[in-house]
Amino acid sequence: MLEGFQNASRVPELRRRLLFTFGMLAVYRLGVAIPTPGIDSVALKLFFEAAASNFFGLVNLFSGGALERFSIFALGIMPYISASIILQLLTVVVPYLERLSKEGDAGRRRITQYTRYGTVGLSLVQSLFISFGLEQIQSPNGASVVIDPGWTFRLMCMVTLTSGTCFLMWLGEQVTERGIGNGISLLIFAGIVAALPSAITTTFQFMTEGEISLFTLIGLLLFMVAVVGAIIFMERGQRRIPVQYAKRVVGRRMYGGQSSHLPLKINTAGVIPPIFASSILIFPGTIASFFPDNPIAQGAADALQPTSIFYTILYVGLIIFFCYFYTAVTFNPVDVAENMKKFGGYIPGIRPGKKTSDYIDRILTRLTLGGALYVSAVCVLPTILIAQFNVTFFFGGTGLLIVVGVALDTVAQMETHLLTRNYEGFMKRGRVRGRRG
Repeated sequence: MLEGFQNASRVPELRRRLLFTFGMLAVYRLGVAIPTPGIDSVALKLFFEAAASNFFGLVNLFSGGALERFSIFALGIMPYISASIILQLLTVVVPYLERLSKEGDAGRRRITQYTRYGTVGLSLVQSLFISFGLEQIQSPNGASVVIDPGWTFRLMCMVTLTSGTCFLMWLGEQVTERGIGNGISLLIFAGIVAALPSAITTTFQFMTEGEISLFTLIGLLLFMVAVVGAIIFMERGQRRIPVQYAKRVVGRRMYGGQSSHLPLKINTAGVIPPIFASSILIFPGTIASFFPDNPIAQGAADALQPTSIFYTILYVGLIIFFCYFYTAVTFNPVDVAENMKKFGGYIPGIRPGKKTSDYIDRILTRLTLGGALYVSAVCVLPTILIAQFNVTFFFGGTGLLIVVGVALDTVAQMETHLLTRNYEGFMKRGRVRGRRG
């Protein structure tokens, strides 16, 4: 891989794309450090240390710590992700959006435009509710998070956070177009990885203080490497269904007759199920935190603590449900079977049409179960490590899935750029092929 990075620096276009990507990520991390006026930063930091598992903690994870500082990028890119998911789901049930999705580039541009409008709307609503919530919150020492509550703070908060999210949306689109990798995913990746140095420092501090032994730390490191390897294996895992294309005669030429395959990923839904499940389960506890004197609200919040077995069971159940739901929304076996039949393709031993769609649906159902159990295991892993092994850092969960997935996709895009420039590869050894004069 190191030789692959050396080859990447020798391709002018790829080098420019890499430098542009790093520059935009640096701008993003710089904006995270710019605070929004009207917030007591010390009181807000104490609040997040005491309540890192609520909805604010989830948004803070994807914003790279921006919400903890309440910077201009406090909302992060989450509104854009939510709007994209909502548009994807509406594409299935709204005929107009379904027609747009099948119109090629023009339809996709129109859907992207609607996604931007939805991002602005969601940002305004979320920033308003966050401003209301912050006005009700006090740090453990009794200090108010908001210095001067009122509509002046709320309007300023809405304008500032919405503008920050729109800027990040534009930044991500620029990285996708002029950089390397998916810009939105790389912004989330950078935000999650930014917390890694602090976790490493804290871990070594606990080791020097004797709270974690060297043997335990080595065991955890080996376990972490094994988990990352398992995630890479599962994310790359596919079930390839063989497809045979019949020969066709067009004019004086004969086409077709070749063999291909239909790849079905083990984890078709990606990281969408744990995001949905976390949002649903954390929402009641977040609402309850606004009513500390209500016994019913506090009882519901206690029952849905992330460390409780009830929360874990619900969390796994919701992840499995959303894995099946999102896979059903984004992958239609009937359409795949019809397209295969239209181009003269068939699965050996299976009749075209309904038999083919039923066969694909049966395989996809089994694969989705395995993928759902794998995603559930990774997402429950942090709770087990913290509760059973007294781990001082957060390892696993949705953040780890995003980091590994984005890293794999970015390396794959770099590999594609290198191969188009006649280099021998990115992940394997080989010398650079020179041009002939």
